Amino acid sequence: MSANPTYLAPGDGETVFAVSSVPIKFGPGALRELGADAQSLGMKRVALFVDPHVLASPPGETALASLRGAGLDVAVFDQARCEPNSDSFEAAAAFARDGAFDGFVSLGGGSVMDTAKAANLLASYPDELVAYINAPIGKAKPIPGKLKPHIACPTTCGTGSETTGITIVDLKSAGLKTGIASPLLKPSLAIVDPTTTESLPGGVVAASGFDVLTHAVESYTARPYTSRPRPAQPSQRPPYQGSTPYNDIGAIAAIRIGGRYLLRAVRDAADTEARHQLMFASTLAGLAFGSAGVHIPHAMSYSVATLKHEFTATGYEEREPMVPHGIAVVINAPAAFRFTAAANPARHLEAAAAMGAETAGAAPQDAGEILAQAFLSLMRATGLPNGITALGYGEADVPALAEGAYAQQRPLVMAPRSVSKQDLEGLYRNALRYW
Repeated sequence: MSANPTYLAPGDGETVFAVSSVPIKFGPGALRELGADAQSLGMKRVALFVDPHVLASPPGETALASLRGAGLDVAVFDQARCEPNSDSFEAAAAFARDGAFDGFVSLGGGSVMDTAKAANLLASYPDELVAYINAPIGKAKPIPGKLKPHIACPTTCGTGSETTGITIVDLKSAGLKTGIASPLLKPSLAIVDPTTTESLPGGVVAASGFDVLTHAVESYTARPYTSRPRPAQPSQRPPYQGSTPYNDIGAIAAIRIGGRYLLRAVRDAADTEARHQLMFASTLAGLAFGSAGVHIPHAMSYSVATLKHEFTATGYEEREPMVPHGIAVVINAPAAFRFTAAANPARHLEAAAAMGAETAGAAPQDAGEILAQAFLSLMRATGLPNGITALGYGEADVPALAEGAYAQQRPLVMAPRSVSKQDLEGLYRNALRYW
């Protein structure tokens, strides 16, 4: 990993970066300690947010037994929607308000953890959802104060939501996928037990694992924190700061682990080494992008996940048609990194090498294509869709896709290269079909 030279000569811009990490407990068996951890945070009446499939699984049984074994009063909300929308957030918030809970536990993928974050917020400081949604889509109302304790327990190796102050939702009134970002949304504790991944279908591991890889590469290639103006007040420093020396460490490590273990984890559920390593990569990448930020692939993903609901991914056959978040993100990544590479070829080549690509003797102008091909090779090997045409999109959808992505200024401003709406149209066209 090379040092970004802009860290060393920041000029007149920002000179400070901040690290505010969620406490993390990681390792096989960690979920058995959930009850004791909830007690230590002062919880007595607990709202357990969980996917119904997870509730009926060994991790669900372990979590409930641990909470109840600690003498806690537990109420279960098992209606969290995969890829949540504003209706499902409001239902979760009503449950939280009515239950008079003093603590929250989420057990599941990013959708479940995000739902618990939103429910905690809307029950603690009631308001309409759009009031807290990021501008320009929402009103970006600051969260007034601390939320109730929340323990986040991921069961998929991908989103990193257990480490971030971000919650993502399909806002039906706007027809867009967007979110709320605040350090106050960060869970009080993350319990990451990699044994929870051992029963996941290969398709779910592929979707979540590609989310790890993509947002780790986005964090590593994001504009450096020194490229932002210095804030007038420390409190004005944004949650997404850009790449920093601290975040680089976790991001590049996550890329290396993902490049090495993703295919193995998808192909063989009995390969516990691969699945446990991928879960560790997810945690590392979450810590990185939680403050560095993500950029173009994630901004593009929100339109892809929102505008059509006719695709059924492998591993998600029991759910209604939708594009899982990790697929919505990685389907744009090859096109996006071809575009951003010109801003910092060295960083893109380092990311490609970490994924396992051969980069010796590569010219700077080849960086984007080498990184794109590293993604495409792994996408083909794991059976991912061949571009957004496989999700039901065509040339006629490009303007609407770009319109929705351009509204996602929070991630777009972290790109190493500025991107216009016209640029986004070109990127979606490049993502229609790859091979």
